[in-house]
Amino acid sequence: MLRSFGVREPSSRFYGLSNTRFFFLSILVLSGFSTSAQTPEPAATAPLRELHAEGEKILTEAQVIAITGLTQGAQIGKGDLQSAADKLVQSGLFAKVSYNFQTKMAGVLVTYHVEESPRIPVYFDNIPWLPDSALADAIRAKFPFFDGTLPEAGAAVDEAVDALKELLTSRGVQGSLEHTVIANPNGEGNVQEIHIEGAALQIAKIEFSDPTLKDSKAVQQHLAEILHKPYSRMTIDLFLSEAIKPIYLQQGFLRAKLGPAEVRLPGDQKLPSEIPVYVPVAAGEIYHWKEIHWAGNSLLSEFTLSGLLGVKKGDVADGMHIEAGWDRVREEYAHSGYLEAKLDAVPAYDDQAHNVSYDVSVQEGPQFHFGKMVLTGISPAAERKLQAAWPFSAGAVFDKAKFEELLTKLQMHQEQIFGELPLHYENVGHWLQTNAGKGTVDVLLDFK
Repeated sequence: MLRSFGVREPSSRFYGLSNTRFFFLSILVLSGFSTSAQTPEPAATAPLRELHAEGEKILTEAQVIAITGLTQGAQIGKGDLQSAADKLVQSGLFAKVSYNFQTKMAGVLVTYHVEESPRIPVYFDNIPWLPDSALADAIRAKFPFFDGTLPEAGAAVDEAVDALKELLTSRGVQGSLEHTVIANPNGEGNVQEIHIEGAALQIAKIEFSDPTLKDSKAVQQHLAEILHKPYSRMTIDLFLSEAIKPIYLQQGFLRAKLGPAEVRLPGDQKLPSEIPVYVPVAAGEIYHWKEIHWAGNSLLSEFTLSGLLGVKKGDVADGMHIEAGWDRVREEYAHSGYLEAKLDAVPAYDDQAHNVSYDVSVQEGPQFHFGKMVLTGISPAAERKLQAAWPFSAGAVFDKAKFEELLTKLQMHQEQIFGELPLHYENVGHWLQTNAGKGTVDVLLDFK
């Protein structure tokens, strides 16, 4: 007889995740397992003859089965099947879990159907006592399938952190080990950041493999911002991407690679509280601009778009200027009410000629018109003044440039809007609430 069990999704009770629904499903009784509605009986069991998993993509079937805790040949009851499904969900490795079973004279045949959860890279922040490889090995000793990624939450994350705690404690490292999901400081998406609370470590110095940086006044000024601050790989990575990488991009080193930062100590010297950091740099080649191709644009011509970019054939490909050019294009679209225009710019590098070309796909999106304005934090008299100075009538094309000009006046030159009217605000919170279906945008201004 074939029986099926419904789907469970991750529960906020297990993970601390918000807005996650948990489906309680009726438990089906295994055929041949007798129970009595009048007198409770001990749960009946049957031998587990076959156990399978389907739907896995990263994990293997054997790894999924191992997480269930079930073993072939063991006596199982209906509660065991549900407990195994719960373990899969609680691990955080699976977004959905369901199972079905067959009962035969010889025992029970069970198949778990899973949908794996997205995973994000693990990011070790301020744990310089050990190399990343040793930290990963500690996690892998508990989870042989660890590949450098973990789900955002769940028992798998907690147990990975516990494995690191055991390793660090054995090395005499004190402090509370914590984890949190943060934006990836080195790229797109999020990372599972693991750090030690209360670690009394500071950045003593930062040295680069590129000697030209040592003579750069700009670099030395930026270094003062993080030296003798708490040691943090995230702090260092953000420093490299925001303060150092632009120096290379401006010179046309579009593929410059900085880091990862290393802690280098001579011999067997113990880790000091002031940590020296070494950053390897591979500048690569200087690239020059060759050409650009646009696709998907209808409002603005290729000539106009290329003019906004402001780069000519043969120019050094200044990466910062190019990025600013993409912003100018988006701003030009927003000037005409296209607030959600998107650019997908794909570079093509010619490493022999040291040239770069771009293919840019434009998604202009809908044109937005002004809907309504919601004001909080100012008096009725001030509201009337602002309404009189408002640059849009209902239904007018929403020019974001005009809106930002008004915001500047509200923040820096209030007298141009309110005259001599007494005001009591320091900041203006602002939000644009778009409705793509209606093609409208509502403006929310909060005066604080």
